[in-house]
Order: sequence, then C-alpha cells, then structure tokens
Amino acid sequence: MLALRKLSKTYVNGVRALRDVSLDIPAGMFGLLGPNGAGKSTLMRTIATLQDPDAGSIMLDELDVLADKPAARRMLGYLPQEFGVYPKVSAEAMLDHLAMLKGVTARGERRDLVAALLKQVNLYDVRKRKLGGFSGGMRQRFGIAQALIGNPKLVIVDEPTAGLDPEERQRFLNLLAEIGERVVVILSTHIVEDVTELCPRMAIIAEGQVRLSGEPRETIRSLEGRVWRRVIHKEALHEYRARMAVLSTRLATGNTVIHVLADSKPDDGFESVPPDLEDVYFGQLHHAAAAAQPA
Repeated sequence: MLALRKLSKTYVNGVRALRDVSLDIPAGMFGLLGPNGAGKSTLMRTIATLQDPDAGSIMLDELDVLADKPAARRMLGYLPQEFGVYPKVSAEAMLDHLAMLKGVTARGERRDLVAALLKQVNLYDVRKRKLGGFSGGMRQRFGIAQALIGNPKLVIVDEPTAGLDPEERQRFLNLLAEIGERVVVILSTHIVEDVTELCPRMAIIAEGQVRLSGEPRETIRSLEGRVWRRVIHKEALHEYRARMAVLSTRLATGNTVIHVLADSKPDDGFESVPPDLEDVYFGQLHHAAAAAQPA
C-alpha cells in the first residue's frame, strides 16, 4: 500500500502544482488521470523522490519515503515521460550497465537477470540491436525493463503510451497489466482508454487537486441517467457551451456530436446515453475549471 497524505507543492514561479493531495494506492494497477498541467508529473516525481514537497507525507507500507529516500529508491521502478538512452549502445549492454549501477555486481547473476528482463518485455530477439534503432514502443518496453531491475515494490510510469501506434500501445498495456499482478503500478496518463482497460482503481487530478478517486465502474455508475447526446451544427457549439455543461465534443460526418451533463433532458433533440469513463473525466475537469474561476 502506498499512502499519500496532504502533499503540497508550489514552484518558485508561483504555480501551485499540488494542493493537499491524499490517496491510498493498493497493490495492482492504479490509474492517475488528468490533463497536461494538472500536477500528475509533479506528483510522480515527488513519489519517486526526485523532488521534495512543501508539505505532506508518503508511506510505502512501513517505509517513510521522504525520510529514507535511498531505501525508497531501492524499492522503486520509474519510467518517466521522457528518458534518454545511448543510441549507439545495445539494449543488452545498456541493461547490463544499469543492473550493475543498481547493485547487481555478480556477472552471472546480472547476465541471467538481463536475459530474463529482455524476454519479459519481448526484446530478447533484438538484444544486440543499438537503442538508437528502436521504435517508440520498443524504447518504452526497454524503459520498463530497466524499471524492473531489483524487483521493485512500486512501479511508476508517466504518460507511457503517448505517441505509440495502436499495436505498440496494446502490447505495452498488456505488459503493464502483467506487472500489476504483483506490485503497485501507478499509470499516470491523460488517455482515458488506458485507465478504462487496465485499472481497477483510479483517481482524477486537476488544478493540482484530487477531484475523484475510486473504482472506474462505480464512478461511471454515478452518472447514469445524467449524460445526454445530440448532433448539432458546429456553428452552434458556442451557444450550447454557454447554456449547458458540455462534457465533450467530436466531429461526425461534418456535424458535431456533444455530450451534456444534466439531471434531466436539457432540450428537445437530446437523447440519454450510457455514460463512460470519458464522461466522468470531462465532468470532473468541467467542475475543476468552474471552481478555478475567480468569483
């Protein structure tokens, strides 16, 4: 169990990135949803001991993460949103080097570990290829391999599927699901589908605050009977936004399809539709944006 209590962080430029963030994150896949700038990466870096919060605490089981960072780092695997590799070094050689840095000094043990990790992420057949020749998805899977060195109890992945093609994205998500059967895995993303497919528990963060947490199915159930759909001309969108809580818009055959949140039918022409996690997500963002407006 990872327990976050009242984490706050304000940068020197005045941006309040985290505001009293408290979460209980159990073993398994946990989705952290939020738009760019919501505070997700700040929270991930703080949990990973790469920066200190202004206030708050982080406990991983009985370990005080902020008080004993070296011990926390030994239990942590981290795949940041952007990470560099040496393009002229092979996957096998780079992973061997990283294993040595993480304390696996026995050559035979390290060789077996590297081989096992490369097989787990389906890169063993290209282990001799230079990292500069890897596709985006292969790089992400290599990133997971390095994050798994040392059998971590907590794995953090920050926006891991951004930019991946559908096949690579699905392969990567399957790998995360397999890892999540054994340890705490935090999946930080703005892609709703990733959380829908993978995570039995989740939280939505916006404006540096936790807006909602729980099981995706329960959060979806809370919107039953309150999501309405209508096809409109795109020129009328501004009018609807002014009068209604528009959750989302998408183009379809030259027209605009809108989802609106309302306790009853908002207008003629609307039909009730079953909610999904995207409706929950955009609903929370709508509330967060409204709360952030000056009175």
